[in-house]
Amino acid sequence: MKNWSRTMSDCIFCKIVEKEIPSTIVFEDADVLAFMDIGPIVKGHALVIPKQHHDPVTETPDEVLAKLFLTAKKIAKAQMNAFGAQGVNIMQNNGRAAGQEVEHIHVHVIPRFEEDGHHWNWNPKRYDDFDEMAKLADQLREQL
Repeated sequence: MKNWSRTMSDCIFCKIVEKEIPSTIVFEDADVLAFMDIGPIVKGHALVIPKQHHDPVTETPDEVLAKLFLTAKKIAKAQMNAFGAQGVNIMQNNGRAAGQEVEHIHVHVIPRFEEDGHHWNWNPKRYDDFDEMAKLADQLREQL
C-alpha cells in the first residue's frame, strides 16, 4: 500500500489544488479542478483532476471517477464550442507503462482538428487465433 501522505505532499497536482503552484484554471467546483496542460498535445488540451489525491484508477472511488468523466464531458463540449474542435480525445493513462507521469489520477481532454498534425502511435496487433483471444477473455472473466 502506498504512503499517501508522502505522495500527496510531493504531488504536483495536489500543489496545484492548494494553489501552491500556479495553473490556468478553466473549471473548478468542490470536487474537481480542470486546468490547461502546460505541455499540450494540441493547443487547448486540458487536464481534469479530483481535488482529493487518488491513484491508481483501480483504487479510485467510483463516485470520483464519475465526477472526473462528467467534468471531462463538460470541458470537451466547451472545447468544441470555443475552439471549433472537430473532435475530442478523452483519455486516462494509468501507470508508468501506460504513460502516466503524475501519480494523481487525471483525465486528458484534447481538442482535435482535421489538420492539427497530431497522430497517435497506434500499432494494432493481432491474436494468433480465436482460441488465444477466447483464453484471455476467460482469464478476464475469472477476475470480474
